[in-house]
Amino acid sequence: MAVRSERSKARSAGVDQQSRLNAWHAFLVAHAALEPILNRELEAACGLPLRWFDVLVQLDAMPHKRLSMTELANAVLLSKSGLTRLVDRIEEAGLVQRASAPGDRRSLLIVLTPSSEKTLKRAAPIHEDGIRRHFAAYITDNEAAAVEAALERIAAAARHYEPVTSQNWVLGSNGTKNRSKPRGPLGQSPLTDRAAIEVRRE
Repeated sequence: MAVRSERSKARSAGVDQQSRLNAWHAFLVAHAALEPILNRELEAACGLPLRWFDVLVQLDAMPHKRLSMTELANAVLLSKSGLTRLVDRIEEAGLVQRASAPGDRRSLLIVLTPSSEKTLKRAAPIHEDGIRRHFAAYITDNEAAAVEAALERIAAAARHYEPVTSQNWVLGSNGTKNRSKPRGPLGQSPLTDRAAIEVRRE
């Protein structure tokens, strides 16, 4: 009986892990499919590409509607590559401007213009409608809280993740190099420990 129980647990664990891998693949496929749709709809409706919208939203969320380039790079949610050139194009369109930081003329801030605030007011409802039609419509009321909670846990773990560097490797007893486990805020390894990816069962 004990042997059967252990085999059953092992099979169950394998199924659980495969389900999580399937969820990851589904997430990637959904994101890759939705981003160009939302981009096309937003650009067709108000001439604003989704990456531009992302930059403007991050600036608008700030009390003084401004960020340094480093801060903006950390804030944007879509592609961070080519951000300087992207900001150049947005500035040419009159939606942002560069301004010297108070007390430090060598540092530049990216600032929203009055024109961009009008553009955001026009674009936001269009983007939200796209999210409702292409994303929210396929999540039931019972699923929404679970999806949100799972994605928030994953994002929090990723923010605390320790990247792989030469300092992350320790010498094992047999002379081989082994990667030391990254530690999370609660002491667990956020992206590798099984406990960190267990689905909460209320």
